[in-house]
Amino acid sequence: MVKIVGIDPGLADTGVGIIRGEGLRVAGYSFGSISTSPRDSLPCRLHKIYSGIEDILKDEKPDMMVIEDVFSLGKFPVSGIVLGEVCGVVLLAGFHAGVRAIKVPVREVKQAVTGNGNAGKRQVGEAVQHFLEHDGPIRPDHASDALALAIMGLLRYDSLS
Repeated sequence: MVKIVGIDPGLADTGVGIIRGEGLRVAGYSFGSISTSPRDSLPCRLHKIYSGIEDILKDEKPDMMVIEDVFSLGKFPVSGIVLGEVCGVVLLAGFHAGVRAIKVPVREVKQAVTGNGNAGKRQVGEAVQHFLEHDGPIRPDHASDALALAIMGLLRYDSLS
């Protein structure tokens, strides 16, 4: 049985999803998010994300961490830079915890979870909910996205190891 942590990086909210299982069989899961305040400085917000991820990894001792690879929209290049900074502290927390980390493009996650690399947020959320047999929508959306990353990691663990 393996334990996979999925991370959907974001400065305001970083989604976290944890799945234990093997292949298509899920033995348990949990999810949540690490939120930061826009009133705090960027270093303070990055430290909060780093510390939160570090605590989760120390407590959970996962076999692997799957992180959504950051991308930048042409209209909002600063957002891509900030997401890169968040991804950096997440990767650093993984390194310090001794957890193998892989970055996966969002289209690949959507393809693995829904069968459609162009799926929308709602479709991904419904696929995650169905796969986990979870009653009702998974909130916040960042946690649902993180669970999608963890599911992809679980499904492909042997080929990613």
